[in-house]
Order: sequence, then structure tokens, then C-alpha cells
Amino acid sequence: MEDRVAPPAPEPEVTDRAIRERRLGLMLSAPAFLVMVFVTAYPLIYAVVLSLYNYRLTDPEGREFVGLGNYVTVLTDPVWWTDFSTTLIITVISVVVELVLGFAFAFVMYRIIRGRSLVRTGILIPYGIITVVSAYIWRFAFQLDSGFVNQWFGLGEFNFFGERWSALFVIILSEIWKTTPFISLLLLAGLVQVPEEFQEAARVDGATAWQRLWKVTLPNMKAAIMVALLFRTLDAWRIFDNPFIMTAGANQTETLSFLAYRQNVTLVNLGAGSAISVLLFLTVVVIAFIFVKGFRTDLSQVRGDR
Repeated sequence: MEDRVAPPAPEPEVTDRAIRERRLGLMLSAPAFLVMVFVTAYPLIYAVVLSLYNYRLTDPEGREFVGLGNYVTVLTDPVWWTDFSTTLIITVISVVVELVLGFAFAFVMYRIIRGRSLVRTGILIPYGIITVVSAYIWRFAFQLDSGFVNQWFGLGEFNFFGERWSALFVIILSEIWKTTPFISLLLLAGLVQVPEEFQEAARVDGATAWQRLWKVTLPNMKAAIMVALLFRTLDAWRIFDNPFIMTAGANQTETLSFLAYRQNVTLVNLGAGSAISVLLFLTVVVIAFIFVKGFRTDLSQVRGDR
């Protein structure tokens, strides 16, 4: 069989009616969009302003303008880079594993005939559990005094939360369990959009299931995969609940969101805490820009091939 890629579906022509409907949609959504921008812009601008001051709630009279001094302090502090590496490890490992498992679950939900509703409900149950509740469940399962994992696997008195890597293992495992259904749901939406005639054409050409996956299914799911990766990466990068509940940031398991919380709430250092929050926001913007840029590049290549 020749190694061929199924042609993408032709782009529909944009009619005058479609243009009018798009304009109407923009007009209807504009008020809500402006309200959302206003609500989110104020705290962001205020955080930027606070980040330029040396300001503690315990010493309001000692507020002092330091310019970019807080940013220099944060970026030259090893704690920031340790938390950055911890956040990066959690994000990369959890998102990669969730993408693989999510596609497998999406394929099962798409192909199954009998008991489809039951299977889909069972797969999506973990995502319906509140994150805080999920974190406590995993914490109690792996704790020495209340857990059952050590007993089941014969690990004796091994303390999962006593070392960095074992604690990160539990945190990442809980993240994968909780949010894989979210990715599988997004991928399922993309999977149903793959034209069945492409699959049939590949079968007629003698393509194996593996070849159809790589040459037909995945190329036509790039938009859904990109959206799933973007949403999940941004969510994982801002992880807070699981480290906070399971380890309280001990043994180098503190994340960037946890660091911002500790400075703002625990230490009431609003200057440094705001600087960390702004830096965290900028990293989120960079991640989103990378994904959007990659998606546009891929989309332009597809159009060029046509």
C-alpha cells in the first residue's frame, strides 16, 4: 500500500448569511466579553501596581516603591526556580500521560456500542469530583496512618510524602486520575468529526489500524488535540490544590501557585506575592501564545497543501 494521507475536507464557502450571523454573534457576546475583561483587568492591574512596592499588611506605613526590585528578588531566588521546576515536572508528565490515556478512553467511548452510556458515565466520574475532595482521597490512601496502599503492595512503613519524588508521584497520579476524563471528552468531540469516508478509503487501500490512526485519524483531529493540550496544560501549570493538601509544599513539592499563595496569604507580603502572581500570569500567556502560534502554523500548512 502506498503511504498516503487522506485529503482534508474542503472548506465551506462563506455566504452573506453566515457573515451576518457571525456579526450578530459578536454583537450579542460583546457585552459579556467587556464585563469579563473589566472584572479581570482590575485585579490584574492592581497586582502589577502592588508588585512595584515593598508592601506588607503587617506594616502598612512602611510601604515603599521599589520598581522592579521585587521581580529581581524573585527571579534570583532559588526557591522560584525550584518551584518552577516542580511545576514543570508535574505539568509535562501529567499532560503527556493524560493525552495518551485520554485518547484511549475517547476511542473506547466512540467505538463501544453496548453499554455506551454506562461506560461514558464511568469514565467521566473522576472529573465530576471536586478537586479538594479528590486530593484528600489520595492523601488518605497513601498516608501511613490511614492509607491502604502500603498494605496492598507490601510497602511496609514507606512514607510516600516523606520524599520529593515519591510525593510528586502521588500528586501526578492524582492529577492524571482526576483530569484524564476531561481530555478524553475533548478528544471524543474531535474523534466524531473525522469523516468516516476517509477511514473507509484507507481500509480499501489496505491500511492497517495503526496506519489509519497516524495517517487519517490524528491529522484530522489536530484542532481538538491542540485545544485539549492547551486547556489541560494551562490548568496543570496553575496546580495548587493537590500539593497544598497532600504535602503543604514540603520536600520541594511547592508549585508556583502555592508560592504566590504563601507570599500573599501566609506571609502577607503583597509586594513579592504580587510579583510572583504577575510572573505566573506571564508564563501562562507565553504557554498560550506558543500553542496558538503552533496551531496557526499547522493550519497554514494544511491550507498551503490544498
